[in-house]
Amino acid sequence: MRCTPQPHKHKSTFAPSRLRVAALVFTCLAACGSSPTSIIQTQTLTVFAAASLLDAFTEIGKSFETVRPGVTAIFNFDGSQSLRTQIEQGAIADVFASAHQKEMDALITQSLIADNKSHTFITNQLVVILPPQNPANIQSLADLAHPGILLVLASEDVPVGAYSRETLEKLNTQFGADYKDKVLANVVSSEDNVKQIVAKVQLGEADAGIVYASDAVAAPDLRTVAIPPDYNAVAEYPIAVLANAPHPDLAAEFVAYVISAEGQSILEKWGFTPALPSP
Repeated sequence: MRCTPQPHKHKSTFAPSRLRVAALVFTCLAACGSSPTSIIQTQTLTVFAAASLLDAFTEIGKSFETVRPGVTAIFNFDGSQSLRTQIEQGAIADVFASAHQKEMDALITQSLIADNKSHTFITNQLVVILPPQNPANIQSLADLAHPGILLVLASEDVPVGAYSRETLEKLNTQFGADYKDKVLANVVSSEDNVKQIVAKVQLGEADAGIVYASDAVAAPDLRTVAIPPDYNAVAEYPIAVLANAPHPDLAAEFVAYVISAEGQSILEKWGFTPALPSP
């Protein structure tokens, strides 16, 4: 039976009270054979995620909302170290996805992670990005050490910044013991997260930057210089439900979705390497 509220016979200049609206909804539902409890419950899932996950997690969030009607996934993307600090200072969220185990371990030590347990769900590696016109004519990793190159890295306390310096140290064996020092002498800016590096290179404010491979996938207009696997750092990304999550069951569902074949497929599309954690 269709339930159509009957129109009022006279106009009123006053909006109906909440009580009258609630009564009308209840009467309509009862007449249609439904009950208020059958209405889809809306929930907001809050995810703190490393900046390098922006594109992949935005897509995963939309996909998760499709399989979980009534759920809205909102994200706070930033450097993992910044997100960790926010959580330590009392920021409320359901899930934390970091680009470095160090940040996750710091929260586990403070009992801020549910069950003190996280899962490595993907890995990532580094790549050098260049502006489309490549004004500095950078052709190889050796060129990063040439005087006058404008290089942008992340700060040392940012995971991608730490990985970058680790990789430069390894490359000393290929290009000489002072290679890392020469490259670091060309750094003109140290950023708080990896997306800021991408932005500066895209704007032509730098000749080169070191970012994750996934960031290069998300910015196809940029040129790249590969870093051989023997010298490249492997970034392992852990994910976990937070101890004070407002929606712990929903948070666990999201983590499971990220680890699932559907979630991993999206992550792989955006340039990450799937991992096989034990949920």
